[in-house]
Amino acid sequence: MIDIVLLTFLALTALAIVRLRHLFAVVMLTGVYSLLSAGLFVLLDAVDVAFIEAAVGAGISTVLMLGTLALTSRREKVPGRIPVLPLIVVLITGAALLYGTLDMPRFGDAGAPIHRHVAPRYIHDSGTEIGVPNIVTSVLASYRGFDTLGELTVIFTAGIGILLLLGGTGGRRRKDEEMEEEG
Repeated sequence: MIDIVLLTFLALTALAIVRLRHLFAVVMLTGVYSLLSAGLFVLLDAVDVAFIEAAVGAGISTVLMLGTLALTSRREKVPGRIPVLPLIVVLITGAALLYGTLDMPRFGDAGAPIHRHVAPRYIHDSGTEIGVPNIVTSVLASYRGFDTLGELTVIFTAGIGILLLLGGTGGRRRKDEEMEEEG
């Protein structure tokens, strides 16, 4: 029942984000969406993913978007026409993703390959292979080390990219505001 409530809130939040033109409200709702997603991940027993979603999605991303709003306008510009191509791309991508999940085992299936091969190996062999007593730490730091490094690289690159893109606009915006006050 809690899953359905969270999914309903996620859908309503996503619809509100798409419909709003006030960017501050959009930023706040994306933080809410991330927190709801983190709650859903906790219910799915993916606490490590929930922690990252809460820290990065609701924390760092919200701060970066608020910093961006400080240097740009507060309202979204209304498009002259409805962009159809992005909608088609999203629909095709969504269909491909749904098609890719058709042969996945049922959620919680004890006979799934991950429960027969991968998880037992991590549980039994990580202590001797890695030398770290905590299984989660050994998985994230060693078995999935390149994945974790890649995620950190993406986050760092996105932050640097935003800072570089917005670095030159702060002075122009202040000059524009000063000219508006004078005129």
